[in-house]
Amino acid sequence: MHQKSIDPSPRSYAQFVYLMDRTKRGAECAPKTQTLSDITEWLLFEAVKIDNLMFMYEEFLWRCRAAGIPVDRSSLHVGTLHPRIIGFSWVWNSTDEICDEVTADARAMEIPAFTKNPLARVMGGGPMMQLDLRREEDRNAFPLMLELADEGYTEYAIMPLYTATERKNAITFASKHPDGFPDAIREDTKTIMDIFALHVERHILQRIARNVVDTYLGPIAGERVLNGEIKRGDGEAIDAVVWMSDLRGFTTLSDKLEGPEVSTVLNTYFEVVSKAVLEHGGDILKFIGDGVLAVFPKGGDAEANAAERALLAAQDALQELDTVNEKPPEELKQITGWHPLKVGVALHEGEVFFGNIGGASRLDFTVIGRAVNETSRVEALCKELKRPLLLTEPVYENLTASTKAKLDLMGEFHLRGVSREIPVYACASTRQG
Repeated sequence: MHQKSIDPSPRSYAQFVYLMDRTKRGAECAPKTQTLSDITEWLLFEAVKIDNLMFMYEEFLWRCRAAGIPVDRSSLHVGTLHPRIIGFSWVWNSTDEICDEVTADARAMEIPAFTKNPLARVMGGGPMMQLDLRREEDRNAFPLMLELADEGYTEYAIMPLYTATERKNAITFASKHPDGFPDAIREDTKTIMDIFALHVERHILQRIARNVVDTYLGPIAGERVLNGEIKRGDGEAIDAVVWMSDLRGFTTLSDKLEGPEVSTVLNTYFEVVSKAVLEHGGDILKFIGDGVLAVFPKGGDAEANAAERALLAAQDALQELDTVNEKPPEELKQITGWHPLKVGVALHEGEVFFGNIGGASRLDFTVIGRAVNETSRVEALCKELKRPLLLTEPVYENLTASTKAKLDLMGEFHLRGVSREIPVYACASTRQG
């Protein structure tokens, strides 16, 4: 996930927990009066049409309050399948009327805010817990209970939401009602909670599917696949800036380093490149050995044009690689002979086919076409011209005047398969020894 977290103010969250989205529609997002039967009917029919779990969860809680259920605070916690995060949570409170979506990485499971929380027990496979915060014993059971009691809460409940997989989900409720949650409400709400759990499972499976395709295909290609482009030949011809980069001296590195060490070096390089590409609206399509193929489609909602975004991404990647060479992370410091990392990046613009190719039962969503082949040939010039970044005239022509002023014309070059010589440019401030 390369989405940047947002400022959680007026709330605060534990270390390694990041606010990703927020809604504050308040009680107006639900009817003023409800019965449990109304909520059941809503869950069975209308809620199915809501494609955002945060909005569905928020409305569900306000409907519960409208039905007389004295819930004043709630949180929903789900595990997920993702290379960097352990799960998602949604946190709602009737006082500030905010419902937040947060993510947590694996380190969050090791801090006291989690380990000394009833959530750790329930998500670890434990049963439902109910704590009467009017009783001293229950208030002292967990640090969180003391905090809630000080804020005026009288009862806290946490229950597992069972799923069809080994992932553990849970939901919490807290009330400030003088009598807490009446016993009758606990019994009557069992049906709506069972249906709600199915909604959560549905949304999480959809989220996992998106995580997987984003991770393995990239966000742009992944969205197209999820939208139905899954047949061989599905796709379209698009105009795009094609990125191709290659790690210099990789063959030598592979010969003198052990497999795990090579993997560490490659992952460091790939992380730098992928972060820069994704942050500037590009899509990584392939990691081929030590090479990277990416694309910046023209048009869309991006603030800057594809040429500007691709160039900025390349410059950011080169700058970050310089930082890695000067101040390497600990895992690289332990490897002898990796230094320095040098790279060649080529940017070229043209029409490509963006879609599915391959066998009938094993497909690859990628870009193919003359522009891709030509980009590869320009990248090979990086070593010859001793420049880490080269771009062709079609990219140059779509840059702003101020950006063009910072580029040097390296000459016109004949690329195999191209009838005329192509002008090639380089950034005036970047040289590679």
